Amino acid sequence: MIKGLLLKSFAVSLLVGWGAYEYRQWPDLSSLKKTNPKTTAMMELRDEERRQKGLRPARQQIWVSYGAISEHLKKAIVVSEDASFYSHRGVDLYELKEALKKDWQERKFARGASTLTMQLARNLYLSPSKSPLRKLREVVIAWQLERALTKRRIFEIYLNVVEWGDGTYGAEAASRRYFSKPAADLTVEQAASLAALLPNPRNLREKAVLQRRNRILTRLSQVGYIGMEEYQRSLQAPLFGRPPETIAPPVSPEEPDEMLEEEPEA
Repeated sequence: MIKGLLLKSFAVSLLVGWGAYEYRQWPDLSSLKKTNPKTTAMMELRDEERRQKGLRPARQQIWVSYGAISEHLKKAIVVSEDASFYSHRGVDLYELKEALKKDWQERKFARGASTLTMQLARNLYLSPSKSPLRKLREVVIAWQLERALTKRRIFEIYLNVVEWGDGTYGAEAASRRYFSKPAADLTVEQAASLAALLPNPRNLREKAVLQRRNRILTRLSQVGYIGMEEYQRSLQAPLFGRPPETIAPPVSPEEPDEMLEEEPEA
């Protein structure tokens, strides 16, 4: 019994020591209150992937304010990615526990439990690798983001930096790429289509995206955000208004378009 207590005490001491060390390594998140990040770890990673292929980095991002983004898109993302966003403090403990349980049972990272805040932490500062250490760092940064920023500011940054396809970052660039319109003017079905891309943003398999879009529309109907008539109409709307293969990713000048490649979920 004494040996077990000593081992637990040692483990806790290691964890606290690691946490204190990691805490000192993070950037000053309070600066994000008024300053928009110029780049993210995810953007840098994608740039490096292009360099390794002999291509120049290509980014399309248009920063807009929170109010310049359709409420349809905000609602579609919340119901599909993080239904408890406005009530948790960065981490959904129930979902995290369930994810860890499933991962343990299947001996692999089988279930995601990332809140919008955790996704933002990963996008800004970490890699998409699936490892316990990265997940722990993601949790710590998410807690710090929630302490430093309002929910509105967290969501605003998320909406402007999240990846929406090869070289496309943020709602405004995504809306212009897929629908040739500002993010403020998205219809509910267009918003649901963009939200449907988020789990796998660089893979435009139409059938999978359409099924996910319709699930999001169903959820919007269930929570009372849209009525039955609008729900039925939205289900019949085309996915992007034109075939996905015609939606070219942004490229650097004098470069040929690349084929969209499958991206595993992080």
